[in-house]
Amino acid sequence: MSLGDVEAVLADLPGVVDGVRHDNHTWSVAGGKAFAWVRPFSKADLRRFGTAPPPTGLILAVRVADLAEKEEVLALGRRGVFTIPHFDGYPAVLLQLEAVARRAARELVVDGWLACAPAPLAEEFLARRRARKRA
Repeated sequence: MSLGDVEAVLADLPGVVDGVRHDNHTWSVAGGKAFAWVRPFSKADLRRFGTAPPPTGLILAVRVADLAEKEEVLALGRRGVFTIPHFDGYPAVLLQLEAVARRAARELVVDGWLACAPAPLAEEFLARRRARKRA
């Protein structure tokens, strides 16, 4: 999965605002909460990996609805989906784009958007998606 692939998923989501936050590419919905952002590792993150090599390539952080959903997502054991101590107690997971399956990444980005989208916008999107599936 590439950043271009992620951007293609984002293009299908209404109200997405593309920007920069903390010097990183960030996407928010309807001018509100950020639901996805490029998340390079800090020096502190790298130290926490110890002798284990950190995941390589582009890392994307994606919001989830709450900590229970985060635990459910991580329990699935999907390749390329993980967390780090910096995200303890925070409702988001990390995606190693070069390792995560395209379908899993798409699902997580859409779920992150749904977790942050205003209810009317989310309902409109879900209705449109259901109509496409019926067609």
